[in-house]
Amino acid sequence: MTKTAFITGGSSGIGLAIAKALTARHPDIRLALFARDQDRLSAAAAELRIAAPVAEVRTFAVDLAQVDSARIMIDTAVSTLGPPDMLILSAGMTFPARWENVSMATYRAVMEINFFACLSLVAQLAPLMTAGSAIGLIGSAASLSGTYGYAAYTASKFALHGLAETLRIELQPRGINVTLCLPPDTDTPMLAAERTLRPAVTSRTAAKASVLAPETVAMALLRGIDRGHFLVLPSWPIKLLYLFGPWISPLLRRQQVALIRRLGPD
Repeated sequence: MTKTAFITGGSSGIGLAIAKALTARHPDIRLALFARDQDRLSAAAAELRIAAPVAEVRTFAVDLAQVDSARIMIDTAVSTLGPPDMLILSAGMTFPARWENVSMATYRAVMEINFFACLSLVAQLAPLMTAGSAIGLIGSAASLSGTYGYAAYTASKFALHGLAETLRIELQPRGINVTLCLPPDTDTPMLAAERTLRPAVTSRTAAKASVLAPETVAMALLRGIDRGHFLVLPSWPIKLLYLFGPWISPLLRRQQVALIRRLGPD
């Protein structure tokens, strides 16, 4: 059966990896990719069309934080391709810095993309989706424990996690499955940009963690959607943190406090 999938953050990283996996599964898929940069979107679409010439790939350059323009783009995508059978919310942003060094404008910008844009798209599209449809959200392992330098990002991902928990319950009677993926650091353009901004304590903390390929996260999410799972934890360290958080989180906090004392706050 031909599927229609809408993917935010579809021009690169995890979003593009999900698009590639879907075109491999469904060569005649209808895809709507949403991101801010039209050049990146065009390059992504060209790559997908080479791999799946029969697929219908449409691109929509939009800042999802701009709710009115985003709604127009979503309406255009629906009128062109029809309502999605699968909605993947992968767009995100971060700004690593000690909490008091983050402006209120930046806190709001991170929350707008990571939380409110997702909420707005679900509100607009879920009423059009039918039984058997799926919503996949790219959250973060940051929603399991606080980390130095991630006040804005962690708060937004905790909010998304809470939203997903509630959507899971409220959309289930309509037969719409909700899946939340909580990846650790993933090798994406966002991570590359983030590394140039991280405080020293954050960099030292992150250096101990493994980095996943976006393809690994994409396949884990799609397997979770296929199986009707709510929570996808794509690496063993994240599984352990989820299962044993009350014991692991205090240890992680003590390690970070020790780093602050040794390196000083920044």
